Amino acid sequence: MSFSNLGLSDKVVSAVEAAGYKTPTPIQEQAIPHVLARRDVLGIAQTGTGKTAAFVLPMLTMLEKGRARARMPRTLILEPTRELAAQVVEAFEKYGANHKLNVALIIGGVSFGDQDVKLTRGVDVLIATPGRLLDHSERGRLLLSGVELLIIDEADRMLDMGFIPDIERIGKLVPFTRQTLFFTATMPSEIQRIADNFLHNPVRVEVSKPATAATTITQGQVATGRDAAEKRETLRRLLRSADNFKNAIIFCNRKREVALLHKSLVSHGFNAVALHGDLDQSARTAALEAFRKGDAKLLIASDVAARGLDIPAVSHVFNFDVPHHPDDYVHRIGRTGRAGLTGTAITLVAPIDVKSVGAIEKLMGMPIPWMGEPAATEGAATEESPRGERKPGERPPRKDQHAERAPRERGPRRERSPRNERPPQADRPPQSERPPQQPRQEPPRAAKPAPRPDARPPARPRQEAMDDADGSHLPAFLLRPVTIKA
Repeated sequence: MSFSNLGLSDKVVSAVEAAGYKTPTPIQEQAIPHVLARRDVLGIAQTGTGKTAAFVLPMLTMLEKGRARARMPRTLILEPTRELAAQVVEAFEKYGANHKLNVALIIGGVSFGDQDVKLTRGVDVLIATPGRLLDHSERGRLLLSGVELLIIDEADRMLDMGFIPDIERIGKLVPFTRQTLFFTATMPSEIQRIADNFLHNPVRVEVSKPATAATTITQGQVATGRDAAEKRETLRRLLRSADNFKNAIIFCNRKREVALLHKSLVSHGFNAVALHGDLDQSARTAALEAFRKGDAKLLIASDVAARGLDIPAVSHVFNFDVPHHPDDYVHRIGRTGRAGLTGTAITLVAPIDVKSVGAIEKLMGMPIPWMGEPAATEGAATEESPRGERKPGERPPRKDQHAERAPRERGPRRERSPRNERPPQADRPPQSERPPQQPRQEPPRAAKPAPRPDARPPARPRQEAMDDADGSHLPAFLLRPVTIKA
């Protein structure tokens, strides 16, 4: 089937053919007719299958009729990251070459003034991140009451980044009669709940099992030590010995680790750039552009680059850190093996990461083969090593682990006399011959003086006072007798 059979306009078909595409992907073939029929669509497909074009191409066809009004966009596309939003803009520029549409990009890191100017002129397509979109709406610079089509892209990434409350607020600002397209790669229960609230009688388009990797990706895992320096050494060895190496994306879990790994690789002569959330927008754009053009062979990134980024011809993906969530692994390795090309994904596994890799294998329903010897499980019994030498990833032994206790040498046991027994005394007479003891006479006690009439009666003990209180729980000082002077 060709694009001309999907119901797209002649302008869109000519632009697609000029871009070099002749046959639609499965997600495009199934979703585009339903979008053109004004149906709500729930699209589930693994990363790298052309989901962006599945909603961009029918949008261009539908937007050929009508015009935009000031501060009231006709369509709205929500993306979780700035890079994904900028990528969608590039798709509209490529496929909409024959159209005269106003496309606005509303993301953070850019001044509000420039964005306000674009919104004032009127926008046919508004591409935004949730936070900056709500900022414009709360300032009164944007009205969403004219939105005819709402697209929520990478919905599972929205969930991971905590954007679901913002998405729900935006859903109350757009008209109820809108058309909604919902695209995701995984389908957890929370995403299913959001989809049920946003979509009305949707068409479910599922071209692959959720949380599965493309068959064009060769996966593997390499055992490494727990120490960061040892992991960096293992990564450098893999980079130098990789087959068919062209470029690579290296993923880390933390921004700090991205900066440290980038500095280490550059110091060892590798041409690398870094990408993480703490960089300003200009630095992030420059890093991506350098990697796409081939000026940099390595891109060290956090999960900000794991979702939806279309970087062509990435030959390798390295997971320097095993991701915390199994779904992130599928998105990370999906940066390679795109558009029918082959790719390689290698994960560095320390002993502490064995359980996380098991969760990933359970999610995908397939094992990840080891490249070399497998990593030892954290806390598992290992072969004894000489004292002072440890295997990679092995915990240092305890002080008494290799020590052999020798039996304690004890001297002859002393004979103890029985307790409370006194040694016999030769000069002490027997008890029968002792003189009888005289009873001790105590001195007579003095008689107590008679109490004075105005004297205070003696204080009773505290327990007696509590016993006479008829079960009440009053403090003892309240039960003391008080003398009232006349």
